[in-house]
Amino acid sequence: MISVGIVGGTGYTGVELLRILCRHPGVELAAITSRGEAGTAVAELFPSLRGRIGLRFCDPADAGLSGCDLVFFATPNGIAMTQARELLERGVRIIDLAADFRLRDHSEWERWYGMPHACPDLLDTAVYGLPEVNRERIRAARIVANPGCYPTAVQLGFLPLLEGGHVELGSLIADAKSGVSGAGRKAELSVLLAEAADSFKAYGVSGHRHLPEIRQGLGVAAGGPVGLTFTPHLVPMIRGIHATLYARLTRSTDLQALFEARYAAEPFVDVMPPGSHPETRSVRGANICRLAVHRPGGGDVVVVLSVIDNLVKGAAGQAVQNMNIMFGLPEATGLDQVPLSP
Repeated sequence: MISVGIVGGTGYTGVELLRILCRHPGVELAAITSRGEAGTAVAELFPSLRGRIGLRFCDPADAGLSGCDLVFFATPNGIAMTQARELLERGVRIIDLAADFRLRDHSEWERWYGMPHACPDLLDTAVYGLPEVNRERIRAARIVANPGCYPTAVQLGFLPLLEGGHVELGSLIADAKSGVSGAGRKAELSVLLAEAADSFKAYGVSGHRHLPEIRQGLGVAAGGPVGLTFTPHLVPMIRGIHATLYARLTRSTDLQALFEARYAAEPFVDVMPPGSHPETRSVRGANICRLAVHRPGGGDVVVVLSVIDNLVKGAAGQAVQNMNIMFGLPEATGLDQVPLSP
């Protein structure tokens, strides 16, 4: 059994981790931390977990995390990097669901996240946890940087086009929409029901923190820098991301065959039949990215539709997928949830 600790178990990604891990046959939950809820039964705060988890939240100082095999950080940005070195020295492996280890360049990280990086020397040892790209490196990783939700949807949609050199690299467009849970579990005016319902808006147009992460991943796939316009939007739903991606073709290509071949062996990427239009509700609650590829009017522009559940394939589910790879388990262990409908 893998002894697992979760730092920050009260946010949306934290409770999503608990929902998945409480059914995982290879995991023993050792500690779930929360300074604000220390002493509170997990099932009291989250009644959906009654009968599944008998633990209480504990203060991080009392959690005994150094005795775990693996620690998930489901915390705000800037927390994992302050605790990573001590855990690594104790032989604990880490999966960070925040952004502390996603960018290779610490100066760029500091520019986007507005704080000094606590352990820039560890960035080179961290592995970016997109299994469809880095599976072999993830197996041996001590630190896995779990990708962001927007970057997961966007990269999976663009990868087949970039890896084979099928599109122009200077004018990629990602037009992405997210449900309000992407903002986290907090009291904030913009995500209140009365503010977000019956409305639709763009945000972060001048620059979003996920932009350098997406550019970094796409640049690796393309073998050089890419030009990307990324515009995120907030839509009045709880879960889900829909990314509509645009690129200009440089050669005649059987796009459907290209995507099907790229993802034929991937358990959590579903390339849909020609002419499909995937919906966010078709992946709700499941660790699946559904893709559809179009070539409007037979022209030179390719349009890729990519949908994920931002809390599962975009966060906690992908983190468990990475854990399975790290510990030599079948990749789909604990991740066989069927999407919810309606």
